[in-house]
Amino acid sequence: MLPTSLVAGNFLQYQPEARGIAVAHLELFRRMPLSFLPSLLQELIEYDHNFPAERDALSSELNYLSNLSPTQLEHVFKEFAQIQVSGEQSKLDWVNQPLTFTEAFSANLWSTHQMIAFQKAAATYSEQLHAAVPAQLPVVPRVGIAVIGAGVDSYSNILFEQLRPHGTYFSNIQPEGGMEKLLAATVSRAESHPIPFGHWYVDGGKSAGTNPSLACVSYDALLPARRALLSKIQNEVSKPGTGPESLRNYIAHLQPEQLGLGGGTLDRFQMKLLTDGSGTQIFSTTFAQWTTREVLRRASATTLLVRFAPRQRQRPMNELLSNDQREVELDPVGSLVDADMAAYYQWINQQRLPGHDRSVFLVWYEGHRQALAIGPTLPRGVESKSALDLGALFAVATGT
Repeated sequence: MLPTSLVAGNFLQYQPEARGIAVAHLELFRRMPLSFLPSLLQELIEYDHNFPAERDALSSELNYLSNLSPTQLEHVFKEFAQIQVSGEQSKLDWVNQPLTFTEAFSANLWSTHQMIAFQKAAATYSEQLHAAVPAQLPVVPRVGIAVIGAGVDSYSNILFEQLRPHGTYFSNIQPEGGMEKLLAATVSRAESHPIPFGHWYVDGGKSAGTNPSLACVSYDALLPARRALLSKIQNEVSKPGTGPESLRNYIAHLQPEQLGLGGGTLDRFQMKLLTDGSGTQIFSTTFAQWTTREVLRRASATTLLVRFAPRQRQRPMNELLSNDQREVELDPVGSLVDADMAAYYQWINQQRLPGHDRSVFLVWYEGHRQALAIGPTLPRGVESKSALDLGALFAVATGT
């Protein structure tokens, strides 16, 4: 089937809100090339369970396209229209299974040497969209916090090396009650500026606390879901003829209830963390880093506190995936190295979001006197020996 043949009945399997949007934009979808539309439907099909930031972005995109004249719309999709889609792929159920189509289409782009042309078309479209629909600035400046090094008594190498040129290094922080103070400051900020899924606390171990003002995700709390997923992976790979592609397809189509999760937005997000991420099921530092990336990318978090806990020590992959429930050996120092780099990536991903010039970032070596803060009012590449606790440092960095 081609987009020109779409009718309202094609979207009966969509959730109510997504179905309503699809029917309302049916004429627009009929004008889109098949090389583009399934990617958009892949976002739309999850609309009812997406974060507000994702819903707003998709609605803005559709409003922009709907207001274009037929000639303007043809110009916008000119490069996509030149991408050839095979007849075999057009027969796939790209309306109800857009992910299956896009995966097959991606392979076809490589095999037919069209990938460069497709990437160019996507870049051109993205530039046009961003020019027509400017990104919305956050209500308050964005704040990111990373807490690293739990369980490490001493570490002689330089920490925050990648971040030091961009902010102030504090070498005399008072560590007592540091995590509690940072969590309290995060909660206070969330209560002062309530935003649905705008304020997050992610913990790579056991959560230090929960609050209804925060979206809270922790590695330990997802233990039953992680074990359920690993068990399903083991069962699937034991079947004759199961290869990487079929396994990936099986995992991609799992539902939250199959992992013991609910059907809400946060539950579906947590399922995606485990099914889309590589290593998120077995390494706590990988889980925290991937969750951080996805919270910023998908939810455009205004406040994000992330604590990295010790991960298990590296073992042979068959043992890691075995779902063995014996006590695992932890690697605190190796986890600190991972988390130090992850904090740098967190700052980079935060800088990619709107309002990056006003944003604040803070990283603390848990239980120790070292921290670093980046913000518009803080000097760069300098050291401060001021005796501050973590609550005071948060106030200095954010100007509160």
